[in-house]
Amino acid sequence: MCGIIGIVGKDAVAQRLVDGLRRLEYRGYDSAGICTVTNGQFGRRRAEGKLNNLAAKLAAEPLEGIVGIAHTRWATHGAPTEDNAHPHIVGDVTIVHNGIIENFKPLRDELIAQGRTFLSETDTEVVAHLVDREMQTAASPQEAVAAVLPRLHGAFALAIMFREHPDLIIGARLGAPLTVGYGDGENYLGSDALALAPLTQRIAYLEEGDWVVVGRDKVDIYDRTNTPVTRPIVVSGASGALIDKGNHRHFMQKEIYEQPVVVADTLQSYIRPLEMQVAMPQMDFDLSEVERVVIVACGTASYVGMIGKYWIEQMARLPVDVDVASEFRYRDPVLTGKVLGVVVSQSGETADTLAALRHMKANGVTTAGIINVPTSSMAREVDLLLPTHAGPEIGVASTKAFTCQLAVMAALSVNLARAKGKMTAEQEREIVGHLKEAPAAMNAALSHDDEIQKMAHTIAEARDVLYLGRGPDYPMALEGALKLKEISYIHAEGYASGEMKHGPIALIDDKVPLIVLAPAGPLFDKTVSNMQEAMARGAQVVLISDAEGLALAGSDAKATIEMPAVHPLIAPLVYAVPIQLLAYHVACAKGTDVDQPRNLAKSVTVE
Repeated sequence: MCGIIGIVGKDAVAQRLVDGLRRLEYRGYDSAGICTVTNGQFGRRRAEGKLNNLAAKLAAEPLEGIVGIAHTRWATHGAPTEDNAHPHIVGDVTIVHNGIIENFKPLRDELIAQGRTFLSETDTEVVAHLVDREMQTAASPQEAVAAVLPRLHGAFALAIMFREHPDLIIGARLGAPLTVGYGDGENYLGSDALALAPLTQRIAYLEEGDWVVVGRDKVDIYDRTNTPVTRPIVVSGASGALIDKGNHRHFMQKEIYEQPVVVADTLQSYIRPLEMQVAMPQMDFDLSEVERVVIVACGTASYVGMIGKYWIEQMARLPVDVDVASEFRYRDPVLTGKVLGVVVSQSGETADTLAALRHMKANGVTTAGIINVPTSSMAREVDLLLPTHAGPEIGVASTKAFTCQLAVMAALSVNLARAKGKMTAEQEREIVGHLKEAPAAMNAALSHDDEIQKMAHTIAEARDVLYLGRGPDYPMALEGALKLKEISYIHAEGYASGEMKHGPIALIDDKVPLIVLAPAGPLFDKTVSNMQEAMARGAQVVLISDAEGLALAGSDAKATIEMPAVHPLIAPLVYAVPIQLLAYHVACAKGTDVDQPRNLAKSVTVE
C-alpha cells in the first residue's frame, strides 16, 4: 500500500526522501511526491507513475530543505493523477496519508459550506483543510492535530508538516502502521523499519491511536487521549542496503528461486532434528483443549488457510473454518467454545485480517498468527506468533511468503495432531522426515524452469485459462489462477476438478488452456477423468504431475511438467513452484510489469 517517509534533519533531505521511497516501492503505488520547507515556503514535486518520473522532476527542479515528507500513493479516492498525488498543501499545512478516511464526504461538505476549495478528489485533502482551519484559530500544530484526529473515521497513517513551524513533523496512526526513527541530531517517520534502515536502526512502533511530534532533538508521543506516553525504542535489524535482484530479471523470479532456502530456514525453526519432532514457540495455552480452528486471511494467504483445513482436519481431527477476512466479522461468526483463531499474513498489516484478529480477540478467542514481519501490528497483537522466515518479499505477487506460510501451517497441523492425541510419535517422526525433504524437492522443481518458459508463449496468447485440482490441489489451482491474473492480466479461474461438469465445462474449447495439478495418489484417477472430459471438448491441457502420474496420463496432454514424487503433505510446497514459474514466464512473454502489476499493492492497509 502507500508509503510514507519524513525527516526532520540537519542536512538536505530531498535525495534521502526519494531513497526512502525506493525502499517502499515493493508496497505498490501509482504516483509519488515530495515536499520540503525552507525559509517559510513549501517546495513540492509530484509525478504520476514510477519514482523515476519524480526523480526526473527533482533533477530538473531541485528542492532545498532539511525538513521534508514524501509519499508513494496507491489510488483509493480519485484517479492516479498528479493533482491527486501526495503531499497535499492547504494554506500553512502539507500532508501525506496512508489509508482511507471513511467519513471524508460529510467533512468535505462541511468545509465546502464554509467556503473552502478543494484541488483534488482525495479524502486526504480533507484532513489538510481541517488542520489548516484549526491553525487559523491561533492553535499550535499540536493543538490543531489533537482537535482533528477524533473527527477522522477509518484507517490512517499521517505525516503533517507546517510552513511556520519548520522544525517539526507530526505523525499519527489508526489502523495503518507508522514508525518513529531516532537519529543523531535528527529524527524520522516511516511506514516501516525498512524505509528508515539507511537512516537509523533505533525505532519505536506507534501503537493504535498514537500521535507523535517529531523534532530534530526530541520526540514526544501521545496516546489517543492526548496523554504523553513512552514507546520502547528497539533495534530494527532491517538492512541498510537496498535489496537488489542479483542476477535475476525481476524480484519475483529471485524470490521464486529463494524458496528452497527460506523454506528450509522456516522449517528449521519448527523442527527438532534429533528428536524428529515439531516444536512450536512458547505458548501460554494448551493446544489439547482446542475444539475448533478458525483460519482467516486474504488472497494468497487464504489459500494457505484452505490447505491448512485439509491438513488439520485429516491429522488432528479438529473441525476447521476458513474465512476470507473481508467477510469474516461482517457475518457475525459464532465463536463459542474453545476456538483457536489463526490469521495468516505476509505483512502483518493487512487491514481486513487485522480487523478480523481484533474481532476474534474481542470475543475471547485465543489467537495465533503466521506472519512474516515480526514487528507488525498483527505480530504484536496475537497470543502466539508463528513467524515465517521468508525475508523481505519485494514482488507484489506473493511467492516465497506463500510457501513459508505453508511450511508453518504444516508444523502447526502436526503439533495440533500430537496435542489432540491423534498422532503417534512414530507418525510424527515420519511426517518430520517428509517436511525435511521439502526444500530439496522444491529445488528439483526449479530445474524445469526452461521447459516452463518455452510453453509460456502459447498460454500468453489465451484470453482465459482454467486450473484444476482435487484435495489440497484445489486451493493450489486457485493460487495458480490468482498468480496468472495478478501479473499477466489474463482471466483465469481455479476449480475443484469434480466441479467442472457442474457449469465451468461450458467455457471449454480449443482456445482454453487447462492447467491440471494431479500428483499420483488416491485422487489421481478421478482428476484425470475430469481432465479427459475437458480434453474431449478441445481443452489444451498442461498436466503437472510426478513420473508415475505422467506415465499413466501424460501422453494425452498437450504439455507436461514433471515434479518429484513427494509425500502428499509437502506436495503443495513443491507444486507451488511450477505454477509460480508459469505465471512469471507468461507475464514476461506479455511484457507486463511483473514486480509491480497494475492496480495492486503489496500490503493492503485499507478495507
